[in-house]
Amino acid sequence: MRIFCRQYRQNCCAKIMTKRTLLMETQPAVSRPMFTSAALRQLIIPLILEQLLAMTVGLAAVVMITKVGESAVSGVSLVDSLNVLIISILAALCTGGAVVCAQYIGRNEPENARVSARQLLYISLIFSLAVGMILLCAPRFFIRIIFGAVDANVAESARIYLIFSSISFPFLAIYNACAALFRAMGNSRVSMYVSLVMNVVNVAANVLMIYVLQWGVLGASIATALSRGLAAVLMLLLIRSRNNVIYLTRLFPVRFEKRMVRSILSVGIPNGFENGLFNFGKLLVQALVAGLGTAAIAANAIIGSIFNIIIVPGMGMSLAILTVVGQCLGAGDYKQAASYTKKMVLITYFSMAIVNIPVLFFSKGIVSWFPLSEAATAIAEHVLPVLAFFCIVIWPISFAFPNSLRAAGDARYTMIVSSVSMWVVRFGLSYLLVKQFHLGVAGVWYGMVSDWVVRAVFFALRYRGGKWKLKTVLQ
Repeated sequence: MRIFCRQYRQNCCAKIMTKRTLLMETQPAVSRPMFTSAALRQLIIPLILEQLLAMTVGLAAVVMITKVGESAVSGVSLVDSLNVLIISILAALCTGGAVVCAQYIGRNEPENARVSARQLLYISLIFSLAVGMILLCAPRFFIRIIFGAVDANVAESARIYLIFSSISFPFLAIYNACAALFRAMGNSRVSMYVSLVMNVVNVAANVLMIYVLQWGVLGASIATALSRGLAAVLMLLLIRSRNNVIYLTRLFPVRFEKRMVRSILSVGIPNGFENGLFNFGKLLVQALVAGLGTAAIAANAIIGSIFNIIIVPGMGMSLAILTVVGQCLGAGDYKQAASYTKKMVLITYFSMAIVNIPVLFFSKGIVSWFPLSEAATAIAEHVLPVLAFFCIVIWPISFAFPNSLRAAGDARYTMIVSSVSMWVVRFGLSYLLVKQFHLGVAGVWYGMVSDWVVRAVFFALRYRGGKWKLKTVLQ
């Protein structure tokens, strides 16, 4: 039996080495880099600025909502955790489309890239319309089922915010799909500029409706839907330009290309399933927090808002990795794909350190910006330094780095690792730390960073093993 197992392993290793040899022999000899340093800067800087802008405005919106009271902040934060679930699945579908389009561009097949782009837009719209209509049918029911028995004022704020969030999902689908297409082309400035317009409108509308008209959560909800609608219109206009490698001019009648849809979904479905389970687990963790009281919910909301800011460089780099590695693999250049992966992960570490070191040492001053109760303030001050440390050390390998695997089509592996780690480590450990060890909100975040460590180990091992080089996306 032992001899048989040894022989089986040797045969498997031989097959893998044969495939790797064939890959190396069929790769074109590329004499120049696919992305110059200037091209990387033009891709990365707008992506980081776009993420920073979106998160900063989100933080500003939370600050403005605090004027209405902790019940309003709590209600909005509960719905935002559901919104993140929906948006993450939508973003996963867009990731699938971006990978496919980037690989077609790397292959120098622009017409196929354009056909794939239309499929991405159709898929995104169908998903967002379906989810939005389901949530609009019974918002109170979904709030009660997901978050349980919360305070009546918190539940009402959540209901209002959920209605307008659901209405805005199709607009968000159009924006995200078009932004993914521009990023696949290596042009991230367009989505940055549109994001600037969207967020300026969002802030201005929030100021008008919360401070001037005194509409509270209703005003914040309208401002969000209005800004997303404007962004969708702008993106549809810009993606029509024939100056783009990918342009969309004939969206009707709707025609589905099975081959293209399969390629998109081969990355999008595992990634969407991964993101869906990941954020559904976060939603259940949020339900744990909801049972700890209004102060805990408010503190968790503020920690989450600050967390969204301190991971901005990593989020921007994650999107850039998809484009760069995707185009390299589309061209069949695995050597450059590996080289750019290493380079961009190092940039991620550097940029995450720059943002998180101030939070590590000055968390008390940062938390003082928010008009919270003493109990909520104490929770936030305790959690933030721990979070900042792990953002520097672990986050880049846990979240930015695996996008190189997804760009290669190795999305099923990342899905399995992320899903198992989410449920076993993050949710399971959070439940124990909150329910058994009574660590409160801190226990939730400790469970989360433990999940990051597990992910980092498995993703690093997978990349080092080289199996991602044997995956294919285009069919």
